Amino acid sequence: MKQTPLAERIRPTTLSELVGQDHLTGKKSILRTAIENGKIPSMILWGPPGTGKTTIANIIANTLKVPFFQLSAISAGVKDVREVIEESKTKAGAILFIDEIHRFNKGQQDALLGAVEKGIITLIGATTENPSFEVNGALLSRCQVYVLKPLTDDDLRKLIQQAIEKDEWLKNKNIIIKEYEALFTISGGDARKILNLIELCADVMKEGEELTDKKVMDIAQQRIALYDKSGEQHYDIISAFIKSIRGSDPNAAVYWLARMIEGGEDVKFIARRLVILASEDIGNANPTALVLANAAFEAVNKIGFPESSIILSQCATFGAAQSAVKQHGDLSVPLHIRNAPTRLMKNLGYGKDYQYSHSYDNNFSPQEYLPKELSGTKFYDPGKNAREEELRKFLRSLWKEKYNY
Repeated sequence: MKQTPLAERIRPTTLSELVGQDHLTGKKSILRTAIENGKIPSMILWGPPGTGKTTIANIIANTLKVPFFQLSAISAGVKDVREVIEESKTKAGAILFIDEIHRFNKGQQDALLGAVEKGIITLIGATTENPSFEVNGALLSRCQVYVLKPLTDDDLRKLIQQAIEKDEWLKNKNIIIKEYEALFTISGGDARKILNLIELCADVMKEGEELTDKKVMDIAQQRIALYDKSGEQHYDIISAFIKSIRGSDPNAAVYWLARMIEGGEDVKFIARRLVILASEDIGNANPTALVLANAAFEAVNKIGFPESSIILSQCATFGAAQSAVKQHGDLSVPLHIRNAPTRLMKNLGYGKDYQYSHSYDNNFSPQEYLPKELSGTKFYDPGKNAREEELRKFLRSLWKEKYNY
């Protein structure tokens, strides 16, 4: 009988069981070498949900056989941190794992500084947010930052197979997985999410029944796009949206617009960004663009969601982009069109090789603005809307589109 979620029941306890993150924990990798040598630095594990941050922390503690303390930044405070530090003074090599460390305020993070610096504890912080934004500079400078990647389809397939082989309850259900695409799409590279989905499906299916894409979608009902309005992805996607418009790529622009709207972004925020763009990137080259963008902002203010999405993107283009978001899930923003306001982000390749359109002839430089999985996709075809001449004029002035493809 099930007592805990599947993801917990089969959580790896050794590096050999861990699926994914080979760049960190594979043979001869930096982190694996440190673990095998029995001496690890304080670290921040930064990556999307369900990529193994908590699992890696547990594996480290299990491998090194040292005292292990775990706090959640959601519920713990300075008092809890100080209690762990005090207890660690009598326990050599103690590890303190803090989940969602980005939720700690400055005072709470400062409480860790002395203990980390003196080696009283080895800190392992887990975060889904960019640590250069969310972790104090003083604490961050005392930690190594390790970036975890979303699990690949191959990783997820291995994880499912591992679950079927290890978990007695799932093994007894004898579910036959016939198709994987829906599982991969809905999970978005999140191990916990795909295991929860497998368990949900197995729970309602008959013993020996085949699991198809249709069955998965029927059970899951609806894929909700990952988009954190207050997190790093908020800035990455608005950056991709603006740069796509600046680069005269309406297909990428409406895709990133669809990602924001599907994720619940405030449409007024998007409209404000369009007004800024009309002045900053078009300006006196076509003063009408600012008038039109401002009119769109006023209309969005009056109409509200969901009809305002039509005003922002126009109905003919947005439907296809929405479908792509739902079909493909949480595709990564290409590194070259992400903003890089911090040194850490620059070191990770954010903004590298981005070509600023206004620095090139005719204010245009051909480069890809869509995720690689959607490269070349067309969401906008001006020929389909020939009767809407005014619409095309608006898009032309706003996006400076050449309409030559």
